[in-house]
Amino acid sequence: MRTVLKIAINELRDLFYSPVAWVTLIVFMVMCGFFYTSSLFILTQSFHYDMLYNPYFYLLANVRVLSLTGQVFPDVFTNILQYLYLYVPLITMGIINKEFNSGTIRLMYSSPVSIRQIVLGKYLGIMFFNLFFVLIMGIFVVEGFADIVSLDYGPLLSAILGIYLLLCALSAIGFFMSALTSYQIVAAIASFTVLYGLRIIGTLWQEYDFWRDLTYFLSINNRIDWLIKGLIRSKDLLYYLVIITLFVVFTILKLSDGVKRRVWYVRVARYLGVIAAGLLIGYVGSRTGITAYLDTSARKVNTIRPETQAIVHAMKDSALEVTMYTNLFDLINSGSIGVVPARRNAFLDTWEQYTRFKPDIKFRYEYYYHMIPGDSGLYRRFPGKTEQQIAGLLAKGLRLDSALFKSPDEIKKIIDLKSEGYRSVMQLNYRGRKTFLRVLPAELNEMEYVLNQTYFNAAFKRVLGTKMPKLSYITGELERSLVKKGEREYSGQYHLVNLGFDFDTTNLSTHDLPADISVVILADPKMDLSAVVLSKLRKYLDNGGNMLILGEPKKQYVLNPLLQSLGVQLMPGQLVQVDPNETADKITLYSTPYFFDLANHHFLRELKLLWKNNFYPEDMSVIGMAGSTPVAVISDSGFTAAPLFLTKPFTRASPKNNWLKAGKLVTDSAAPVFNASEGDLRFDSLATAIKLTRQLSGNEQRIIVSGDADIISNSGMSELSEYFFSWLTYQQFPVYTPIPAPPPDNDIKASLPWATLQKKLYVWILPGMMLIAGTILLVRRKRK
Repeated sequence: MRTVLKIAINELRDLFYSPVAWVTLIVFMVMCGFFYTSSLFILTQSFHYDMLYNPYFYLLANVRVLSLTGQVFPDVFTNILQYLYLYVPLITMGIINKEFNSGTIRLMYSSPVSIRQIVLGKYLGIMFFNLFFVLIMGIFVVEGFADIVSLDYGPLLSAILGIYLLLCALSAIGFFMSALTSYQIVAAIASFTVLYGLRIIGTLWQEYDFWRDLTYFLSINNRIDWLIKGLIRSKDLLYYLVIITLFVVFTILKLSDGVKRRVWYVRVARYLGVIAAGLLIGYVGSRTGITAYLDTSARKVNTIRPETQAIVHAMKDSALEVTMYTNLFDLINSGSIGVVPARRNAFLDTWEQYTRFKPDIKFRYEYYYHMIPGDSGLYRRFPGKTEQQIAGLLAKGLRLDSALFKSPDEIKKIIDLKSEGYRSVMQLNYRGRKTFLRVLPAELNEMEYVLNQTYFNAAFKRVLGTKMPKLSYITGELERSLVKKGEREYSGQYHLVNLGFDFDTTNLSTHDLPADISVVILADPKMDLSAVVLSKLRKYLDNGGNMLILGEPKKQYVLNPLLQSLGVQLMPGQLVQVDPNETADKITLYSTPYFFDLANHHFLRELKLLWKNNFYPEDMSVIGMAGSTPVAVISDSGFTAAPLFLTKPFTRASPKNNWLKAGKLVTDSAAPVFNASEGDLRFDSLATAIKLTRQLSGNEQRIIVSGDADIISNSGMSELSEYFFSWLTYQQFPVYTPIPAPPPDNDIKASLPWATLQKKLYVWILPGMMLIAGTILLVRRKRK
């Protein structure tokens, strides 16, 4: 070992006597300085002007979800990686072949030092040199501590580890190429070629089952992405170690062949044996269930949230089967979530966040073709062709075997996907319980990665047999339709099934409400409620049932007989707001702190935190409604009422340009004028939606009443229905996965002048000092 270390130190000294090594280090310093200071300057400038012009800046900083460390450093490391492949071949191209060119290779062969010691010593010298790249990156990590409050250093150390291992792996490849030829330029070109091959090999032959896993494992691309994010995976570390070992051993074999001549098939067998051993170790070590993980981020944002982990852990008794049904026509038309064979490994990568905690998830793939109902575009594109012929042509265009895709009749024997509109979809199967999952897992974006788990939690809950909340929409009085797709209808509500809600419709004129209903929705009935319907609804409410009631102007008389038993009513008339840019029925409303409490959604959490810090986020609380009537409390019925939306901001006086108009509102003529003699009324504030609560038999009954049914229509704000139903079902669903907020690194220490000066320091001054030091060293070396 002492001999190896001496050789390494000697090699390191020789590297620093090379102009190429100094140039690469100086250029690397300039790049790191440029990318870091550019990213930090933009952030510091934003903070500087926010502090000047936003009096609530620090309150907003206290609810910030995203880490500042994550906004600065990942871009720095990613930009560096784009050019890292250019440095290493220049450094390694002369490591071995210089011995051939100077004739010292004969002395090496005849010396008492073994080939293994020489190779290991020289490569160790390169590893020592790579530490100087790490040292340069470390300068900016230290600077980060001075520039960002409570820097999240874990992901930075993980990223630097990944970049160092990547450098060493690239160095090992260039090291071997240097041993193959006595021409340095040839060695450099060969290194570039191999590195390029390792970058693209993961995209080659992915459509073939035999080669898919092998080539995907060999790919050097994207190995470092999770390390930059702060997630250390043992299979990534193993990959780099395997690559390093393979090419170092190749170098030993190549040089040893110069000492002892062997027949060609023995030499080939030795190389193949090393390759086979390396691939076997790497392949086995990357299998699901063997891989170890370490999330270095302070808030564990690279790991599924504890809420999701608990649900996944509940499925420990049996395997979970995931079947991906891919419709060829859907794949072509919409670029849907379908997965072709060449994308299977990328698909499995997105699932790794779940297989990490449940390794026994099994994946199956079914391919079929079926025309999407109502879509005739492909028939127009391929006139005169049958469905089967179109499928064959499209498969050929995608370089896929048309026999892979089942016909409509064949897929129907396996599963009926009519309810899914023959869209590409995943089906989960756990212990015989099945459900559809219509979204793919998110990948690396922090916010999407966390929010995406809400959909998966709902699907996991379904296959676990959890009783899902059932929403029953009343029909029979010309209410809004769950089927029709018009802008005033409610077909868009079906997206809530992905978040854990089931749907039902009930005609109370002919049927009773099912006993398992969680929430009843009465949406804009246009006919008087019959005595039978009123009786059933009142009985449901008297028994403590939760309900969402949505009305419209001019039809107050339909709902008021029901609402009066709750102590509220829809006020007569329609709200008017005069705006030169909009018709008078368009109303600007403001959500209240009671609205912020409806759900644990990340947006409402942010508003709630601001409110708790004595800041009312007026601009973030704006809600737009078209055609609305106020809701008023008229008597004490035992309910506690709280407004959700008001006609004025919660903390200041009412604007004078809106009022309650008693007569008919004309929107296609001159702007209306307030007229008290016609019964128009002006109030300081009016509520257009309220929530009602009361304690009944030990449970809290919850009701929401809105004077605008369009608020959750297909043209309205679909996320509002998510908030409403979350509150009405006691926040059991959706199962949100909140990110801890605020992050510890939510503020900038650096001043704007210092951020400006940094670019000069790190892009010009320090690299200039390195250039002077390198020049002095090289000149003195040459004189000797």
